[in-house]
Amino acid sequence: MMKKDNPISFIYFVIFIVTCWCVLLGGMAQTRNESSVVVKVGAVLDVTNGTVGIIGLSCINMALSDFYHSHSHHKTRIQIIVRDSHKDVVTAAAQALDLIKNEEVQAIMGPITTMEANFVIKLGDKAHIPIVTFSATSPSLASLQSPYFFQISQIDSAQVKAITSIVLAFGWKQVVPIYIDNSFGEGLVPYLTNALQQANIQIPYLSAISLSATDDAITQELYKIMTTIPTRVFIVHMTPNLGSKLFAMAKKIGMMGEGYVWIVTDSMANLFNSLNFNVWESMEGVIGVRTYIPRTKKLDDFRVRWKRKFISDNPTLVDMNLSIFGIWAYDATIALAMAIENVGIGNTKFGYNNTSNNYYMPNFEKFAISQNGEKLREALSNTSFNGLSGDFSVVDGKLQASIFEIINVIGNGEKRVGYWTPNKGLTRKLDTKGLMSNNSTYSSSKDDLGSIIWPGDVYSIPKGWEIPTIGKKLRIGVPIKKGDNYIGFLRVTYDNSTNKTDATGFSIDIFKAVVDVLPYALPYEFFQFAKPNGEMAGNYNDLIAQIYYGKYDAVVGDVTITANRSNYVDFTMPYTESGVSMVVSTKDNRRKNAWAFLKPLSWGLWVTSACSFVFIGFVVWILEHRINNNFRGPPSHQIGTSLWFSFSTMVYAHSKEVVSNLSRFVVVVWIFVVLILVQSYTASLTSLLTVEQLRPTITDVNQLLKNKMNVGYIKGSFVYGILKDLGFPDSQLITYQSPEECHELFLKGSVNGGIDAAFFEIAYIKHFLGTYSCSKYVMVEPRYKTGGLGFAFPKGSPLVADISRAILNVTQGGKMRTIENTWFKEPSCLLSNSEMSSNNNLGLESFWGLFLIAGIASLLALLIFVVTFLYQHKHILLNNDPSTSIWQRVCILVKIFDQRDLDCHTFKKSENKIESSNTHHNNDLGAIETSPGTHCPPSPSSQTESNVSVYDDFSFSPNTEIDVVQITYQEVDLVNNREINSRAT
Repeated sequence: MMKKDNPISFIYFVIFIVTCWCVLLGGMAQTRNESSVVVKVGAVLDVTNGTVGIIGLSCINMALSDFYHSHSHHKTRIQIIVRDSHKDVVTAAAQALDLIKNEEVQAIMGPITTMEANFVIKLGDKAHIPIVTFSATSPSLASLQSPYFFQISQIDSAQVKAITSIVLAFGWKQVVPIYIDNSFGEGLVPYLTNALQQANIQIPYLSAISLSATDDAITQELYKIMTTIPTRVFIVHMTPNLGSKLFAMAKKIGMMGEGYVWIVTDSMANLFNSLNFNVWESMEGVIGVRTYIPRTKKLDDFRVRWKRKFISDNPTLVDMNLSIFGIWAYDATIALAMAIENVGIGNTKFGYNNTSNNYYMPNFEKFAISQNGEKLREALSNTSFNGLSGDFSVVDGKLQASIFEIINVIGNGEKRVGYWTPNKGLTRKLDTKGLMSNNSTYSSSKDDLGSIIWPGDVYSIPKGWEIPTIGKKLRIGVPIKKGDNYIGFLRVTYDNSTNKTDATGFSIDIFKAVVDVLPYALPYEFFQFAKPNGEMAGNYNDLIAQIYYGKYDAVVGDVTITANRSNYVDFTMPYTESGVSMVVSTKDNRRKNAWAFLKPLSWGLWVTSACSFVFIGFVVWILEHRINNNFRGPPSHQIGTSLWFSFSTMVYAHSKEVVSNLSRFVVVVWIFVVLILVQSYTASLTSLLTVEQLRPTITDVNQLLKNKMNVGYIKGSFVYGILKDLGFPDSQLITYQSPEECHELFLKGSVNGGIDAAFFEIAYIKHFLGTYSCSKYVMVEPRYKTGGLGFAFPKGSPLVADISRAILNVTQGGKMRTIENTWFKEPSCLLSNSEMSSNNNLGLESFWGLFLIAGIASLLALLIFVVTFLYQHKHILLNNDPSTSIWQRVCILVKIFDQRDLDCHTFKKSENKIESSNTHHNNDLGAIETSPGTHCPPSPSSQTESNVSVYDDFSFSPNTEIDVVQITYQEVDLVNNREINSRAT
């Protein structure tokens, strides 16, 4: 029995011990609570209808419970005294005043909205009690400059750079902000417009919608935007309730379709999880920017606990989800509890201020002032900890700026497509520390964002604008040209009966062709820039200025793109060739002198050719001297023969036959070179003597300045500025208005009040040269760079990019040629002065390759000949006899070279006859004598020629001393004998 009762007794004993321990702890806790100081804190919240207020109050209570549960030893306890503001500014102010005067609270949490907070902040500043708001995000509250105001929420102005980065990433040039028409909405607008304008993004319209606007009023405003403003990128900053109505109406009238872009600020994006299904459906493709809260285990646990407790406390509100405002309310409460504990508030009574400067609070001259307010403000400013929202710290009364996440509404849910950080811009991912993981520099690139589904369920990036389907046409200003003032470019006519302006010409046809290839309709209407009397109302700069002043939406015509004009308007890419150049008259400069035949070739080429002829003759003589009788004989004969042979190749009259294959190789190569030279010379000389050689009368601007010649330019053209910069005085400048007038001024010349040169843009030069023959005028350098002719639009106009792309399509196709041929004659020539001033001489630079080939062939043949010759007589060079000097050996080789090579096939036919008649003629011809005073024998070239290899039968013996003179005599005797036989034959 005892063993069976033991477990039960043990259980009873444990229960008894636990009960005693709990009673003991409860008694200790009650003792601590009784000894703790209760600090009253007010909460002005909308807890009747407001989602943010209800969730915020729930999080405040959980924060106090969690904080004091983990800090039970603290000596202070916050008591929350709640007042309902009912979303009314006056009620919120009255409730705050009641809390201050009657409850003497040490701080106030709330109110919810910016408008409510505006007056409550002033009360807190007067009473020296901190006002801690976790949902009023407008930056306008900071302008109150109250040291007792703490904005424990992400201020709205912190997100404007993130929004600007998104707009820049996709290249949109204009946006339209749509905001709620109250202090909350207006508080963001200055910061947003400033950030966008710094990024050169224009804001053509600001749309303010009242909080109480009806569906019809919202629809009417959206219709106005859709039909009159081309921009299709909208930034929405309003409360979720008003924003939901806005998107429902936008979807109804077709503004949530393809081509539209909607970006919502965190005022809506922070509360996406509170929207119903119908609102989600109407916001398909919307991009949202909201504060990024890192997901942690601590936050996940809190969500679960909060959901369970919230449903328990509010069983009828089952669709509520924890929002970021609830998280901020939790962290703000923890921060306030820590600050109160650090201050150690003992006296919670208020004192009174007897000053009477309460200009905004009448009848409260004796307004209560907290005795702990200053210390509590400082403690709250210095509080930092790791909260649910991350690292909590307050800088100048505001929550420190954090990272924003960029989300895309898809169906009834959302997808995160990237992040934005203050230091690195856009990125797809963050590392564990919340820093950029793939960017080293600040990024505003769409490549750093994930794929986005845009309104209309498309992935293609909207261009961000389109011409309104209903609304005014583009007002296009056109310049006036009277008479024949280059009407090929533009002619304007005005119908007084219809008050309509019609324009034709090259520039107009280009513009119409460009509009035709645009992927959308572009309605427009021409307006002449004219005075009542029909004359042009100023110059082209004045016309461009009308765009800047808003009179015209564009200017079309022969308008030149210049740097100064681009400061006021945006130009499309040019549709004509750019530049300004000079046109002068021409003269015939054909050569008509006795030495004209020398002009086709430059002196360098003449000298090189002559030297080459001599060199080739020398090479052929070397190769043919031993084996060809035509290249033997007295020196004068040999020189004449060699030069005759070489120069006769020029007219292909070389009658001397060459025997050596090396010579033939050299001659073939040289004849090819001569053929090219002769044909080129003939063609050049023919052109020089028969073709008209036009030369500009003026080749340099300095020549005009030096001789004080007159120059002309089109009246009203910017070219006047270029001429003034070049140094031309007004006395030398003459204007004209048509090609015919310019031609007449050229005929007069400067002497008779005309001009000697005219400065045009390239497009006008082509027109002028097409009108008048190139035998009369020519364009000369230098060319002064300009932008060419283009179309002008207002700064930041989205049309510029599309028009420029369309210009490329037109100018690169056959359409451009068709338009040019319609209005202009194609000039037969368009030469610069460098081309015209050429003397048509053929220079060495055109033929040095041919001479190089001939030289290499000749040297190669010489090298082969020399190597072969030395190899045949190597026993002379390799003689070991010390008594034979190098000079003597060279003399022997020279003597051998000067003799015939009877082993050559050209002499073998007569060799037998020479041998048989040796004895009969030996005494008739005598012997060749040696030259006195030298060891070298005399040259047989002065005697009867013979050619024999004298060392074929002679060799040196190393054991026998042989006198070189004796060898030479023997050689000479042998040569004489053979020469006699040859003569006899």
